[in-house]
Formats: sequence, structure tokens, C-alpha cells
Amino acid sequence: MHPVKPKIIRRKKSRSSYGRFMLFKRLIFISIFIISFISFFQIFKGNSNISKQEITKLISPNKYNYNGGDKWPQLAMKGGDPYIRALMRTISASESNYSRPYHVVYTGKNVSNLSKHPDWCITIVSGPNKGNCSTAAGRYQMLTNTWYLMARRYHPQRGWFMFWESYSFEPKYQDAVVHGWLSDRKYWKADIPGLLRKGKLDRVLRLLSGTWTSLGYGIETNSMSRNLPRVYREVLENELSILGENFYQKKENSVIVEYFPKDVDNGVVEKALRTLDYQLILLPTIVVDLPSNSIWFGSAVSIKDVKLVAEKLISSGVSIKAIRPFNKKVAFSDLLIQVGADPEVKNRPSLTLEEVREKSSFTRDD
Repeated sequence: MHPVKPKIIRRKKSRSSYGRFMLFKRLIFISIFIISFISFFQIFKGNSNISKQEITKLISPNKYNYNGGDKWPQLAMKGGDPYIRALMRTISASESNYSRPYHVVYTGKNVSNLSKHPDWCITIVSGPNKGNCSTAAGRYQMLTNTWYLMARRYHPQRGWFMFWESYSFEPKYQDAVVHGWLSDRKYWKADIPGLLRKGKLDRVLRLLSGTWTSLGYGIETNSMSRNLPRVYREVLENELSILGENFYQKKENSVIVEYFPKDVDNGVVEKALRTLDYQLILLPTIVVDLPSNSIWFGSAVSIKDVKLVAEKLISSGVSIKAIRPFNKKVAFSDLLIQVGADPEVKNRPSLTLEEVREKSSFTRDD
């Protein structure tokens, strides 16, 4: 008697369900392809414009009389390098010299909604770019594509919806993005804060004239262009006076400490740094929710200065995860110490006072 093998019954796959599944896969693939193409096009278009940014002059760039009262409004952003802040106010004196500079678009019209860049495409009516379209908007007359590219790098806050990023165009964020941009030594291949401290405003304006073409060395000078050095001196004096006399007393070749404040630091880091004899500059926040901090420093900063900052912070209860020199590929100032969050080392144990004191040097591998 032979054993009976069970008969395996194979059911046919439903053609209709299989077809729906394949259609769904194709739709997903097509959607991803379209989104990727649009994102790539935005970045490519922005990169093609970034080197020749058409930030154009307004029709009435000298609406205010230079001899009038308070002509150059303060920034909406709090903190930052006083020299960069003065430069930003100087740029806006030529680019957006209107009563509501953060709301102005090309031709002097105003927008009320600053939840994102207005992206109004307005025909240029005069000058070398006559007939072209300008989307320049805000206090720094940034084109849509330029704003998108720079906001990706320097915007303190980002909003996500599906695959899209949105960046608030509110006044303080316009300031924060431009402050970060002008402070980026790697992007400009120049130390703009350092040049300004040495009084080399002409060199800085020439460097920036390819971007903001009304600064005196570009293709679209206006009636304010020749007054910009005088404007800069005026607003710089104002910015420095706000910081008090101690800022003037620092030597030109002294170490500068820059700090990226966060709410989670509860003011402890800033309070500790202010007890040290360094110029302290508060920069716009980049990482907002990381409770720990790291320290970076330039090649001309002594190990004594680095350890002094680290020991002061650790003694004040601040968690320091790493102490490193700046990457040599980045053209940061040689006399700069930066304190801020570093997501790359957030899972490391915090350094102790004993570990810092025992160190004779700090490397990129630390």
C-alpha cells in the first residue's frame, strides 16, 4: 500500500489585485521622480543665479534724506557680531531704504504676509537688466532662489510639509540668514568680520558688489552708493555703543568668543562666558534643542585660552562634549573660539575638568 501524498492546491493570484499593486508601485515611483526633479531644478536654478544675483536697486533708493533723523533702522534680530550688524544696516540703506524695509519688494511695493518669501516676479523697468524679471524682496532684496539656497544653510528654524521645506521670511529670520551668510568665511573665501575690524570696508563692499549690485562697485549704483562708508561709520558707532565701553577696550589681536545661544542652556553658558576677558558675540541659533555644547578654536588661539574657556564652562555646570580646532578647509579666523551645539558628538560622555586640565593639546580626532 502506497502512502497517499497530499495534493497541494495552488491558488491563482488575482489578476485584478496584482494589477492594482503594480499600478500603485508605478505611481509611487513617478511621484518620487517628479519631486526629485523639481527639487533638483530649484537647486540648479538657484546655483546658476547665485554668482550673479540680480538684487536690483529700487526705483526710489534715496527716499529718506541722509540728513534726516533716525534713517537706518535697527535689526529685528537680537545679538550677532556688531560689525556684521553694521554692514547689514549699510546694505539695506542702499537696497531697501523704505519705511518698512522687511516688507518691501522691487518697485517699492509692500507685502503683508512674510510667512515665506513673496516670490513676486516684477518686470525690471530700468538699468542693465531692463525687461528681465526680479523677485527681490525684503530688507536685503534677496531673490527667491537665493533666499531658498541661503535659508537651507543659515535659517534657525525650518518647517517641513511632506517633501517640502518652508522658511519663514519674518524680519528676524531675514536678519539671521544674512548674518550667517556674511559671517561664513568659507563661502566668501574671506574673513569679512576680520576685514571690518581692520577698517577695510572698501574691500568688503567690493567683494559683495557681485551680490548686492548697488554697493558702489557693481552694475547698478544709486544715489546712496557714495554715502555708504559714511552710513557704515554711523551705524557701527551705534552698534558698538549698545555693547558698552568694554568692547572698545579690547585689543585688535585679542581672542574673540562666539556663542550660539539656545533656550535649553538657560542663560548659563552666556553668563559664564561674560565673566571672562574676551569679546563675546552672540550669533543666531542654529541647533535649538541640544543641551550639550562643544568648543572650536582657531590656529592662533593658545591652549591656555582654550582651556580657560572650557574650564569655566564645565565649572558652571555646562556639558562640553568635544574641544577641537577648526577644520583647516574652513577659513575661520585664527583668533576665534566658538561655543555651540554639535549633533555629531551628542552621544559622547561629557568632558570632566580633570580631562581638560591634563590635555596638552586638542586635535580634530578628540
